[in-house]
Amino acid sequence: MVPRESFNGPLGRVPAVPRRVWSGTTLLALGRMWGSLCTLAILYMTARHLETAAFGRLTFYLAVFLLLDSLADLGTGHAAVQRTANDPDAVPGVLRATRRIRLATASAGVAIVAAGAFAAGESGAPWIVLASLYPLTHALELSTLVFKNRIAWSRPVLVRMAASTASLAFVGAFLAAGAREPALFLLAVAAGSTLGNFGLHLVALPHLPRGPGVPVALRPVLMAALPMGIAGLCQQTYFYVDNLFIRAIVGEAELGPYNVAVRVMSYGIMIAVYASLAALPWLTREHAAGRLAAATEHLVQPLVALAALGVGLLWPWCEELLALFGAEFAAAAGSLRFLLCAALAVYVGAGAMSAIVAAGRSRTLLWIAVLGLAVNLAGNAWLVPRQGARGAAVATLATEVTVALAGALVVAHVGGARRAAAVDPRSARRAWLWLAAPALFFLARWASGFLPLGGLAP
Repeated sequence: MVPRESFNGPLGRVPAVPRRVWSGTTLLALGRMWGSLCTLAILYMTARHLETAAFGRLTFYLAVFLLLDSLADLGTGHAAVQRTANDPDAVPGVLRATRRIRLATASAGVAIVAAGAFAAGESGAPWIVLASLYPLTHALELSTLVFKNRIAWSRPVLVRMAASTASLAFVGAFLAAGAREPALFLLAVAAGSTLGNFGLHLVALPHLPRGPGVPVALRPVLMAALPMGIAGLCQQTYFYVDNLFIRAIVGEAELGPYNVAVRVMSYGIMIAVYASLAALPWLTREHAAGRLAAATEHLVQPLVALAALGVGLLWPWCEELLALFGAEFAAAAGSLRFLLCAALAVYVGAGAMSAIVAAGRSRTLLWIAVLGLAVNLAGNAWLVPRQGARGAAVATLATEVTVALAGALVVAHVGGARRAAAVDPRSARRAWLWLAAPALFFLARWASGFLPLGGLAP
């Protein structure tokens, strides 16, 4: 008879991924799709009205602001879930501590942007600095912790959709008024994000616990968040630091088309990112039950297969898709194909990284992120001078593959994959399901040739 216990608690049959995880992922993905449409509309409109170099400058600062978001968070979002998923009484104290951290880190981001913008003599530097104030409102966004722990995303998603719509409306208003300064459009996007953070706090306010709750010291929360925060900052850095290399070595004219390709990739990985985010409380509980590796596999396998299907369908049409923004944008199609391959690796890496967070291995997460950043910096330094923007895409692919492999190895070790397989042979048989991803890619790649998309680009 097969024993029913594992090395870390009752194994039994690994439960299916809860419906709330998939419904939460669906809601987050739908919200992101709307946000993506708004962002694409912003990029499309500004690309049509700005000179190529000015458009490249706008996309550069949009990437910088994504780094500011990561700096403002500094791991507090994950740390808050980690500390309250099984302890609702800790919510008030954890919120107070994490808000103080976010206000400090966001203020540091403002100082960095101000120093850089004025030192570089950027056009519209005052507007850039004003826009950089919006991460301060991420302290209010922490109130959505009550929705994260319940895996109840409907209200936050609706607010985010409204914020994306507001950013688009502000950009449209500036264009209609005849604005052509890239920094003003950056300010418009930041204004929509600011309204979104205020809205998130307002919808969460009635659901927040009343009273002071259990006191929580700042230092332990900071120490728990810091490794994850630095890891997240490294991840965002290796995703966007190629902007610095391309702008300095190749020029702003090539930066704009490349950043549109990066945006396409970022939209492609949103399901991986949001599924991992929605599943974090569940993965935390599965780790406590000794089923982390198997649970992560249950989460990641269908996502990778879905991603492979999407990449296969898009593969032949990269030139046509990018040419929608202008004929010169089609030159970034080669970069986009490398970035799509990187997106497949992200679907493995995102699930593995969330599992590592669930296991409380924040320092391990940090070292994996540092490794990824080192690979990315070395790759960009070597490849961008030789291959331009395409070299940056190759460096991104190498980075994401490295992170995915490292994360998978850690989860297999921490989650007890071998020991679980010895107890439950079904977990070993699931390895064959990984073949679905390449099969779906080649099937979709073949079928996509029959799609009537030849006249997609103007």
